[in-house]
Amino acid sequence: MTLDATKTLALTGLTLRVQNLERQLAFYRDLLGLEVVQRQGLQTELALPGRRFTLTLQHEPSAPLRPQPTLGLYHFALLLPSRAALAAVFRRLVEARYPHFQGASDHGVSEALYLTDLEGNGIELYRDRPRAQWPFREGRLAMVSRRLDLEALLAEARAAQGLDPQTALGHIHLHVRDLDEAQAFFEGLGMRLMQGDYPGARFLAADGYHHHIGINLWARGRTAPAHSTGLLAYQIALRNRPPQTLTDPNGAQVQVVPLQPERVD
Repeated sequence: MTLDATKTLALTGLTLRVQNLERQLAFYRDLLGLEVVQRQGLQTELALPGRRFTLTLQHEPSAPLRPQPTLGLYHFALLLPSRAALAAVFRRLVEARYPHFQGASDHGVSEALYLTDLEGNGIELYRDRPRAQWPFREGRLAMVSRRLDLEALLAEARAAQGLDPQTALGHIHLHVRDLDEAQAFFEGLGMRLMQGDYPGARFLAADGYHHHIGINLWARGRTAPAHSTGLLAYQIALRNRPPQTLTDPNGAQVQVVPLQPERVD
């Protein structure tokens, strides 16, 4: 094992307000395979054995379900380490006849499955292609949305499995009120614009990644009722940045923590 000290940014945690904790645990724990690692008061923290990210569920039974689409979370994206790992969790969803599957796309840089959890929070499960295969146009990243061959993907699964232990929190995509305001906020955290020609959306990242953050105008400024379910906070690990707590343009808490070098084979 060696340590990778080249990365400058990683997404390492997400907190969701949930109305029905046991129902959400049936999805994240029993279906996807995250493990409960800590319970404290209203909060239940989950993680995979690889501990690449944590998911915290804050239980508030009186919270109204957030209508879609409204400002806030569009989806959070879990990055699988291989196509086979993506296929295995897809087979698990298919065999469980999970009812909230929304579709699939080939984005050139990645292959992605889209679904929601049992309270409507958007989730993307994806695997990256090697960077040498990413599409560019006139020197700029050119992600696309093409049909993904689901039968071919399913054929790669030897068995149905939950999330691979090394699954990471790859990116977060947000409905925002103003693209310029949101872009400036995330540029202040060391990201830069990677693609800005997608209709109504922009994608930002550090370290040459295709995107750590997506922002879009597709909610058209609609807001959810106060104290609704959904995204409360997320954690960004940054190199050479002191710990601090910020508020993003939608009012979610952004916890900045030190980035630790990753172990790599």
